[in-house]
Amino acid sequence: MAVIVKINPADNVAVAVTDVAAGEVCHIDGRQITAVSAIPAGHKMALRNLEKGMDVIKYGYPVGHLTGNVREGELIDHRNLKTNLDGVLEYTYNPIPAAVLKASAPATFKGFRRSDGQAGIRNELWVIPTVGCVNGVAEAIVRNFRIHLVDYPYIDRVMAFTHNYGCSQLGDDHENTRRILADMVRHPNSAGVLVVSLGCENNQLQAFRELVGPVDESRVKFMECQKVEGDEVEYGLSLLEEIAEAAADDKRVEIPVSELKVGLKCGGSDGFSGITANPLLGRFSDWIVSQGGTTVLTEVPEMFGAETILMSRCADRNVFEKTVHLINDFKEYFISNRQPVYENPSPGNKAGGISTLEEKSLGCTQKSGKSAVMDVLRYGERLKTKGLNLLSAPGNDLVAATALAASGCQLVLFTTGRGTPFGTFVPTAKISTNSRLAAAKPGWIDFNAGVILDGKPVASVDDGFIDFVLSVASGKKTCNEKASYSEIAIFKTGVTL
Repeated sequence: MAVIVKINPADNVAVAVTDVAAGEVCHIDGRQITAVSAIPAGHKMALRNLEKGMDVIKYGYPVGHLTGNVREGELIDHRNLKTNLDGVLEYTYNPIPAAVLKASAPATFKGFRRSDGQAGIRNELWVIPTVGCVNGVAEAIVRNFRIHLVDYPYIDRVMAFTHNYGCSQLGDDHENTRRILADMVRHPNSAGVLVVSLGCENNQLQAFRELVGPVDESRVKFMECQKVEGDEVEYGLSLLEEIAEAAADDKRVEIPVSELKVGLKCGGSDGFSGITANPLLGRFSDWIVSQGGTTVLTEVPEMFGAETILMSRCADRNVFEKTVHLINDFKEYFISNRQPVYENPSPGNKAGGISTLEEKSLGCTQKSGKSAVMDVLRYGERLKTKGLNLLSAPGNDLVAATALAASGCQLVLFTTGRGTPFGTFVPTAKISTNSRLAAAKPGWIDFNAGVILDGKPVASVDDGFIDFVLSVASGKKTCNEKASYSEIAIFKTGVTL
């Protein structure tokens, strides 16, 4: 029997939980509706006759207007639904009291206490090139070190985080590269870092060292290849071995959840994202905030259409003004590049049942829960305020996840309805929106939120998810870590020389 669900009492559409065949009878709101067309799972069915130009209501908000008449029981998708959104807007500060979740008993995880006071959840060695010219050197150092990794049982992994930048960049692009790489050097998930430079790049090593600031010199070392006498790989390997030896006494200790910083991300979304996985992350975000911890929401273009909900939850007028700039500055970025502001959702989103950007955004922003927005970060900026934060970064999965980790998040929670194997330089846990995906891709999916659609009690799923996240923070490997899928991507906007 076909199953459809109405998310909000104000909605004039329902979402098909299972594929609905044309002519099949569905039950909703105590009445029967006959599907007049096939409705794929995750897609929208009209709950009554709707006329051209009328708003389609989902999540209790308009998600666009119809381009033609639609009959009760008919499919509504990107072919007959158009966005209501437009360009840069003016906003009014209309705060509403944010929800405050009663704190439960203080929770802990087992992490690593760093000498600067930070808390990490992994004990890894990282080789970070300042410029793409030395990617091969960085990879060779890591490859040679891995042969002897068994001699360092306290090191979780050793990784080279290659990229294409660090030279021939101007303005914001150059600074973005420097900031993200400097953030990585200071990240608490590393037991130590070897920074590898060439010597003639724009991202000059001395200036980069000044940007990084004070470090534990036994844990962070710098190498300029053009100044190395002899084989730079051999020399770099000796430096990495020194760093590893300095980490010999690193052990996991109990750390309060108030020191956990978690990035919230989605990708390959479908019609169930805003019903299962994203609300799950929202409830988790509220829980960790109640514990004194921190969560970060990004993907600014996927806030368009739901931004006023976030603005109404800003802690004060200053945070509201920063949020307005966050939104409008990103719209100006599209406009200055002569691109449509609302060129979204992606083909995969549309195939999964998401038809307009506001529909995508209303589902996406549910990852933020109901807590107050405490601060807004620029791209490459590090966290300084506990609670829910917003971060400037695009929707691109690799770029946004890298930005979340660079801000100081020790892990990223990534919801998906269609699946993806990637991971950034911190554990990147994939949460499926549906059980079909979880069954099909067990090597990608770490937690299945689709069981909510299958009838599992929400409270039970929430408890299980908290346990899962704390186990990852305490050392349990995510699928991307098991597969060694870890990489970085840096935001680029301008000219390459």
